[in-house]
Amino acid sequence: MAAAALITNSFVVVALIVLISLLITKGYCACTLNDIHVGGARTGNMVGGKPEWKVTVSNGCKCRQYNIELACKGFQTTEPVDISILNKQGDTCLFLSGNPLEGSNSITFYYSWDTPFTLIPVSSDIDPC
Repeated sequence: MAAAALITNSFVVVALIVLISLLITKGYCACTLNDIHVGGARTGNMVGGKPEWKVTVSNGCKCRQYNIELACKGFQTTEPVDISILNKQGDTCLFLSGNPLEGSNSITFYYSWDTPFTLIPVSSDIDPC
């Protein structure tokens, strides 16, 4: 009976160690696409006869994310946007040429059009932290 209790206690200890290890390595820094935030606001300026919009893309996680693609169907601008920041490829836009957006960092760009466009993150790759 004492041997069975020892085996049970040993199993519980090993299970706890495994669980804590998983929480430390995965759960503590579990970044997802939902950590990429896109915000925009009108600047009050006019460019090419169109209102200017400021867009900020932020990574809310401490891990860097790269190959970030944003849904940008119908995106147009009279104000050039550097393709190394936003490269329209059909209905998606590649952000930062696929280069990483470091953890807890933001990048801002501007465009001009009559109405704002909703840019939604649709995919990214995430470096382990």
